[in-house]
Amino acid sequence: MKPAKFKFLRPVTIEDAIEYLEEYGEDAKIISGGQSLIPVLNMRLSTPKYLIDVSRIKELNYIKKEGSFLAIGALTRHYEVEESELVQKYCPLLTEGMKNVGHPQIRSRGTIGGSIAHADPSAELPCMLSALRGEIVIIGPDGERTVPTDEFFLTYLLTSLEPNELVKEVRFPVINENFGSAFIEMTRRHGDFALVEVAAVVGLDEEGTFSFVQLAVGGAGPTPIILEDIEDFLIGKEPTEQVIEEAVEAIEDYLDPEGDLHSSAEYRVHLASVLTKRALLTAINRVPKGMMA
Repeated sequence: MKPAKFKFLRPVTIEDAIEYLEEYGEDAKIISGGQSLIPVLNMRLSTPKYLIDVSRIKELNYIKKEGSFLAIGALTRHYEVEESELVQKYCPLLTEGMKNVGHPQIRSRGTIGGSIAHADPSAELPCMLSALRGEIVIIGPDGERTVPTDEFFLTYLLTSLEPNELVKEVRFPVINENFGSAFIEMTRRHGDFALVEVAAVVGLDEEGTFSFVQLAVGGAGPTPIILEDIEDFLIGKEPTEQVIEEAVEAIEDYLDPEGDLHSSAEYRVHLASVLTKRALLTAINRVPKGMMA
């Protein structure tokens, strides 16, 4: 299929883009890399009258460390994050997860802001951002606002972005160098969206017990799910396989996935349990020896 007819607009500044959004509102769609939007347009699941191409707004392409965050501009492409030495140093979870995003061709065009704004609950970036308790910087006619993931992701493909706003920046918290992290997903084929994915970050104290745990699951609900109860359960306990087994036993109480042609709901819950255990054990093994926090 081909998309419905639209008028193509190409601003070169954030201000110009916001002016277009103000003028055309819900009749307009933002496009950057186009890896999520183009298929939707081709299937006519969305038929905007105006397409606003923001790919020439150079000020939205950057990766920099700002205090306890890695600030990544919305137009930074996936491959730039994947290959960034700054990301590898300060947020290795993100480096690992980016390698699972589609195929190299997709990572060469897709953008960080586009993936976050598209809000597919099976996408890697929303899951990692949720596990890390990251933030999204949104800009509109009234200026900037910063929102956490649990306020940004509302349900399937829906966020708290207003029609006259766009994602400016995504902030990934820096991971303590003494912590371990892991990202694991299960797909039907390499490059597919995940059936289920898990992101984990752990820290151990001098006694070898959990001092820090952050966990999120993607693909098992309408938004990424932060496993706060499991995190709380693990704090202060020894990182044994038995303890982790006990922690993930109740995971079905936190998840309510839907079944589809790719997987049943029951299988997704089972995968979430298996992958959460695997991600925790992998993250534990990556805690630097003799460097407990």
